[in-house]
Amino acid sequence: MKTHAQPKAVVLVSGGLDSATTLAIAKEKGFETYTLAFDYGQRHRSELFAAEIISRALGAVEHKVVHLDLNLIGGSALTDSAIAVPERGIEQIEHGGIPVTYVPARNTIFLSIALGWAEVLGANDIFIGVNAVDYSGYPDCRPEYIAAFQKMAGLATRAGVEGHKMTIHAPLIYLTKGAIINKGSQLGVDYRLTVSCYQADERGRACGRCDSCQLRKQGFIESGVIDPTVYR
Repeated sequence: MKTHAQPKAVVLVSGGLDSATTLAIAKEKGFETYTLAFDYGQRHRSELFAAEIISRALGAVEHKVVHLDLNLIGGSALTDSAIAVPERGIEQIEHGGIPVTYVPARNTIFLSIALGWAEVLGANDIFIGVNAVDYSGYPDCRPEYIAAFQKMAGLATRAGVEGHKMTIHAPLIYLTKGAIINKGSQLGVDYRLTVSCYQADERGRACGRCDSCQLRKQGFIESGVIDPTVYR
């Protein structure tokens, strides 16, 4: 008896809890997943090891790491060691505008490469864990940005021109961090494997002070789940 093959999807993974949850959601939806991480010169490099481990744990068919050097353009505390990583409170994060941890055009670059791999794989779906609720104010995490990129994907690819619609999935975009953690916990995501800190050490241990650590802490408190990485 002939069975239908699973549809393929490219999933962007960063090693953090959002992308881990997004990968679990793609798997839950029945996709055969191909994960993509980026070594772009970020100071928190332990996330790359986490991305690979998470991809393996959640059953990705293949995991790729693309090497870029965004240090060449700089402009972000994540790629330029001369710019300090901010350590702010939640209220400052929520009302402080676009922070220096914003990496110029990062999601556009990442999604463009994911789009190319998707075409090669014959995949019509890309998953990204952006969030427009509990986030640091990044312009490329907004729903209007995702909609615009999807429209562009239909115009800029052979697949789109030939009528194979490319869909950019952002399943976390309207969820709070607590809701994301609850969803991932339901799907069996092992958050011990994740690294969220902007300045984690080589073992993935968090500083506990940066914006990302603050948002993660708030999310676990909201969810009622204990963050297992605090015991790392």
